[in-house]
Amino acid sequence: MKEFNVAEVGGGSYRPLAILRWVMVIIFVSFGMQKFTPQSAQGIAQFISNSPFISWLSVFGLRGEAYVLGVAEFVIAALLAAGSFSPVSSALGSFMGMVTFAITWSFFFTTPGVVKWSLSSDPMAWNLTGEFLFKDIVLLCVCAVLFLASLPRSVVRLRTE
Repeated sequence: MKEFNVAEVGGGSYRPLAILRWVMVIIFVSFGMQKFTPQSAQGIAQFISNSPFISWLSVFGLRGEAYVLGVAEFVIAALLAAGSFSPVSSALGSFMGMVTFAITWSFFFTTPGVVKWSLSSDPMAWNLTGEFLFKDIVLLCVCAVLFLASLPRSVVRLRTE
């Protein structure tokens, strides 16, 4: 386990990655808290029901599916926070974050009415929901950077410290 890395004890350009970790902890805690409100449960229902990846959550009911996602987001936040001391927790939490944002970004394509594709001068137009979902590309990339930074140097040969 000593081969894995933690940004907080790195040097040079590697150390500022700790900022990304703590921003992601705040984001996952806030997203997790929102899932325990009736408004959030109602708001995400359309995404869940149209997702080929998480539509199975409907077995928990409207509030239950939101609770499951909220707990998952709290777990990811905890793993990312623990990742400042444990490289394996860092890798696991950031990988789970990548999966989360890959799934939520897929809502951009699976939720009807979010994007209108056309052959016009504006080939891809999206509404406010689409704009909200589009940010998940950046969050996915932040988690990917944290994940790669957590891996042993032998796995990620391009990283330099």
